[in-house]
Amino acid sequence: MGHKGTVTLETERLVLRRFTNDDADAMFRNWADDPEVTKYLTWPTHSDVSVSKFVIDSWVKEYEKLNYYSWAIALKEINEPIGSISVVKMDENINKVEVGYCIGRKWWRQGYTSEALAELIRFFFKEVGVNRIEAMHDVQNPNSGKVMQKCGMKYEGTMCQGGENNQGLCDVAIYAILADDYCFST
Repeated sequence: MGHKGTVTLETERLVLRRFTNDDADAMFRNWADDPEVTKYLTWPTHSDVSVSKFVIDSWVKEYEKLNYYSWAIALKEINEPIGSISVVKMDENINKVEVGYCIGRKWWRQGYTSEALAELIRFFFKEVGVNRIEAMHDVQNPNSGKVMQKCGMKYEGTMCQGGENNQGLCDVAIYAILADDYCFST
């Protein structure tokens, strides 16, 4: 992989960019304080904005590393983050990344998460040289799987009690896309 780090990426409606310390209020207000958003995630709902500030500060410190990827999903229309998308696991030996994402409830079912994931898929295949991109979701959260399907990822199976999130042990559905199956003309 030819790592690039968390570079700014742009789509029709979104700017995927590094978090800054100024994003803590928007992160807390737009998604991190909502138990419905964090229900199937591995991190707890933020109790106050100081938690969001602490988390963002830890991310900002990692940006100097070229193999660190964590983006704010910023909606151009309001010029602030409405969610996040990042590499949650990486395996350099097989050129694989696992992507995770979340978005504020106000922006659910409007295609924003699919738009962000599609851009990351393009970026990792065309610019970083990844061979495999995968993502997982709790089977109780099928809308997350719909995002993956919309972006061309294929269902590979379900691991019974293969994950843990804010609901406890959970069955996780695995989706992936390979560089060989990606249309590089897009």
